[in-house]
Amino acid sequence: MSVIETSFSHQTIGEIVREDIRAAKILKRNGIDFCCGGKKTLQKACEEKNVNVDRIQEELIDLMSRNNPFPEINPDKWKIDFLADYIENIHHTYVKQNMPVISELAEKVARVHGEHAPELVKINELWTEVVNELAPHMQKEELVLFPYIKKMVAVSEGRAENVKAHFGTVKNPIAMMEKEHEAAGELLEEIYLLSSSFTLPEWACNSYKLLYNSMAEFREDLHRHIHLENNILFPKAIILEEKFNAN
Repeated sequence: MSVIETSFSHQTIGEIVREDIRAAKILKRNGIDFCCGGKKTLQKACEEKNVNVDRIQEELIDLMSRNNPFPEINPDKWKIDFLADYIENIHHTYVKQNMPVISELAEKVARVHGEHAPELVKINELWTEVVNELAPHMQKEELVLFPYIKKMVAVSEGRAENVKAHFGTVKNPIAMMEKEHEAAGELLEEIYLLSSSFTLPEWACNSYKLLYNSMAEFREDLHRHIHLENNILFPKAIILEEKFNAN
């Protein structure tokens, strides 16, 4: 087996991106899901997408051999209570601010141009499902899961005496959150395919352009958002709880 093959092929996608977020660009360019699909090995993900794994690994090695201009920005090194706050303050705030704007645009563009571009009607329907999925999802994280994770950190640092949860183990809400991440991700991928990768027709009006640009940005942000939870926050929360149970 070559050096390249031993470097990345048996690592999971989540581990690779967790080590260097810049790897996400290479994976995304090749259609490899680094958020919801983060538990798959690079080898498996490449096989599913019919992508040459050696080529991807060569690109990753070349990328990681170059200096990262922002090495200090590595969420894998952050305390998980800080990470939970970061996700809520940055990504949840982004989602809450942009969902109503995109909803208004999607409805308007579908109403005005749906007769000539019927995919816009379906995109509007799918977007409504995305909103209905993410709004209660974030609320459950903010009111239940994140406070529990932060309380665990406080106990581990001696700032609180104990932590108890009505849901038994943190694995239970995490499993639900991951399932909901997958559902939202699949809806956005369906939108992405229906829009031909957010490709605009020549006759697109400004609202049409703003809709696709906003959806593309939203999709990018959600990928990073889910990566931080699925591949960093959640696994570390499970490990921390297991340490409590072992004592």
